[in-house]
This record gives sequence, structure tokens and C-alpha cells, in this order.
Amino acid sequence: MSIAGFDTSGGAGVLADIKTFEQLKVQGLAVCTAMTLQTESEFYTLQWQPIDEILSAINVLMKKYKVEAVKIGVVKNAEFLDQITKKIKSINPEVKIVWDPVLKSTSEFSFFDLNTISNVKNVLQKIDLVTPNYNEYNVLKEHLFEPSENGCSVLIKGGHREDKIGTDILWENGKEISIKSNNTTSVFYPKHGSGCVLSSSIASHLAKGENLQNACRKGKQYIEKFLTSNQMLLGFHS
Repeated sequence: MSIAGFDTSGGAGVLADIKTFEQLKVQGLAVCTAMTLQTESEFYTLQWQPIDEILSAINVLMKKYKVEAVKIGVVKNAEFLDQITKKIKSINPEVKIVWDPVLKSTSEFSFFDLNTISNVKNVLQKIDLVTPNYNEYNVLKEHLFEPSENGCSVLIKGGHREDKIGTDILWENGKEISIKSNNTTSVFYPKHGSGCVLSSSIASHLAKGENLQNACRKGKQYIEKFLTSNQMLLGFHS
């Protein structure tokens, strides 16, 4: 299940997540946290969905379907994230949760209320994996945690690094694991929604029973294929 925003370009949010789920042969469900008007390069408007409606949708879907993994994307603030994770765990304590902490869009539109970010620390115990890019990780680290001291695992994506670009770092149980590129010959092109695609591909593999490290490695294989799909900002899933 994807709990994320609706992107009119189809490149990010729940639409990108559902495309990813389908390609990886898992059934996709979607709960919308925000309605946006955007293209792959410009952001116009955002309207947050009421938290009660979000929680009601989660309740309906999780009581109807056996949800194995949940990917959470854009949320308004720490309270939104807390209520969403509590609802999920109250229905199925064993479900795997992946949070892609989308703090800003590529076009610099702010999503998450950073004034509440210190409260996220109390939510992390209910989350299995956080997937920040390098810039988001530095914000989280400043306000929240060192990965090895935190209750959940962290995958630090390597696309924004100046050194070892493309190498992701997985912190799991206090252990640092480097996940290097699977493809050293193809050209990778920037893609709108690439963080959504990676986190939803990892959630897909967790739903299929992979352990966290394997899910991250297979998720990286999927995103690298996506990044080579064309030269445009909107990629193809295949």
C-alpha cells in the first residue's frame, strides 16, 4: 500500500508507486495524503487531505486486504506521520513500513513542516526503513539521530553525494552496509519521482518476503533501470 501524494504528472507519489508495484508483481493499494498540481519540473499547488479521511481509507483497505508492506511518502508533519503509523500498526503489527521523508520537491516546494521534525523521533520505532537522499539525511541527522542510535534502519541514497556518487549506505542494526551501483556502463538521467520509485520498489520486495538488505539491493536494481529508461525527467517503468 502506498500512502502518498497525488502528482498530476504521474511521475511521483501514489501513481508512480502503483506503477512500480505492478511491474514488480505485487498488488498495489493507494491512500492519498495530498492533492497537488505539478509537472515534472514545476510545482503549483498543494492541498492536504484531512487526516481523518486518510485514517479511514487505511482502515478500510487494511481490513479488506492482507497488506504486507506500506510505503509512506509526503506527509504534512510529524503528527500526520504518527497517526498514520499508529493506525497501520493497530491493524497489523507485523506490517513492514518504509518512509520516504520527502521534505521538499525537486523544484524546492516545501512539504514537511520542519518545525515538527524533532517529534519524528518518537515515531521511528514503528518504522522499519527510512529512505532519505543525502540532503534529507543531513536535515534528519541535524534534528533527530545518528543512524546507529535510531530505532529503525536507514538507507541513505547516494545520488546527491559529492563522493562515491551512486553508492547507497544502509544502516541496519548499527551496521553500515554499502550498496554500490549494479550498472557501471549505462548513463543515468535525473528523474522526477525517483525517490518514490525506489522506496516503493523496496516495499514491494519486502512484501514478497525479502529481508531488508536484499530488498534494498533489488530496489536499487529497479531504480537504475528506471534512471536509464530515457533522457527525460519523466521515466518509463518496464
